[in-house]
Amino acid sequence: MQARIVLPLETPDEYKHQTNTTPFRLHRLYTTALVGLAILLTAGQGVTQWQLNRIQKKILIIRYASLQRHQSQQLLSKTLQLRNSTSETDFLVYRTELKQIFAGFESSYQQSSQGRVFDNDIQIPNSDLINRLYADIKPYYDSLSRSTRTISSFQTSSEVHSTVGNLAFRQLLSSQKPFLEKTDIIVREYNTEIRDQLTLLQWVEIAFYALTILVVLLIALRVFRPAIRQLKQTIDQLVTAENTTGESNRKLVRLNKSLHEARQRLFQATKQQHQQEINEQKLRASSLIAGQEEERKRLSRELHDGLGQMLTGIKLQVEGLETHLNRSPNFDDLSASKRLKSLKDLITQTISETRSISNDLMPSVLSDFGIIPALKMLAETALMNQPKGTSLQSDVRFETNLPTGRLDKQVEISLYRITQEAVTNAIRHGKPTQITIDLIERENYLHLVVTDNGKGFQIERLNEPYGPSQGIHNMQERTKLLNGRFKIRSAPDKGTRLFVSIPYQLHYSTYEHDTINAR
Repeated sequence: MQARIVLPLETPDEYKHQTNTTPFRLHRLYTTALVGLAILLTAGQGVTQWQLNRIQKKILIIRYASLQRHQSQQLLSKTLQLRNSTSETDFLVYRTELKQIFAGFESSYQQSSQGRVFDNDIQIPNSDLINRLYADIKPYYDSLSRSTRTISSFQTSSEVHSTVGNLAFRQLLSSQKPFLEKTDIIVREYNTEIRDQLTLLQWVEIAFYALTILVVLLIALRVFRPAIRQLKQTIDQLVTAENTTGESNRKLVRLNKSLHEARQRLFQATKQQHQQEINEQKLRASSLIAGQEEERKRLSRELHDGLGQMLTGIKLQVEGLETHLNRSPNFDDLSASKRLKSLKDLITQTISETRSISNDLMPSVLSDFGIIPALKMLAETALMNQPKGTSLQSDVRFETNLPTGRLDKQVEISLYRITQEAVTNAIRHGKPTQITIDLIERENYLHLVVTDNGKGFQIERLNEPYGPSQGIHNMQERTKLLNGRFKIRSAPDKGTRLFVSIPYQLHYSTYEHDTINAR
């Protein structure tokens, strides 16, 4: 900040006190001036609106006073029509119109003479001069009123020309002219008062305008000028501070740039390390799954070639023993024959179960012919592998657009295991009547879709604290190892649909064919 020269007569404490009190004093002056200006403008506006409101009300009263001239002339005109009517129908019509005009004439006189407007509930008392003028006009108004009431009370046209009718008509004519003249005087006096009030309002506005200008000048001299001077000093200090901090900012920019470069290098190193850890994890998981598959293949081969062949030999020996017993003299022993038959049936079931286990561990059709024949076989044998006691039968269908050929070994195994798990879960939990397996190749992606019309489930259950089941977890992990996408859609009583999309470009692969007997 800009340094301040401290004079001998001004100590640092005095300068600090002055610096702290100056904004407060300016703020107080500024607030006081604005409050005074607001009060002045509000008062001026209030007085002006109050006076204008009185003038507007006065104009309404003048309107009724002016209306009396026209109504009195209508009374005379309608009376002449009534006297000149040629039929009783015209007489009745003119009499009704005369009564209506007279009612309006009386209402206008009452409102203007009392300084009140009945419809709008407005009351502006008349001046003393106006009241005296209404007192002078009252006899002529009474004469007009009496003569009009008399004429409008006649029931036939002949009564209008009677002595009473002629007298009432002459009285009406004689009162008409002085009533109009005095009404003109009243209206002129009303206009004079309005002009006087407007002139007074102009002078009031001029006075408030002059006071407003004076307050604005005081604000400019006592508030804005010291504020501008203080603002100029502040700007000078800010410019000095900006020049002082400029170099510091440039140094900070250079340090920030170096820090950013170091952070980028650290980020790249961390990213590479993280990617390397992910690749190593995928490699370990892939090796683990490959080892599991190899172990399953070995176990399947041993079950088939070892246990299966041994059980087949036992069956042959039992059959030979049965033949020997049939030829022996003691063949009539029915109990021995039944036991041999039961033993043979048990061995046959054991062989079938051994082959089923071997096929589940590693179906020979998958190793020998690839994923398409394996999925076809899975669809055909799924009905046979349903849990015991299941009354609902599921129809499993398989469709594909893949050409004849082989896929990558890990891709085929993963797709088969995912499909096998999905079909098993659908039969076990969904109880569907229809299961569809679709394997489609589109835009360098393999899409596996397994759909069933079973009971379904709430998809939110997958987000529960315990997470999805082990089967779904295994399907997800196999999909991740192939850099694919895994998704499940389901709803109660709406069935379930499983989507697996794996990036893959079709090509032929060479395999070492296994020689597992698929009988």
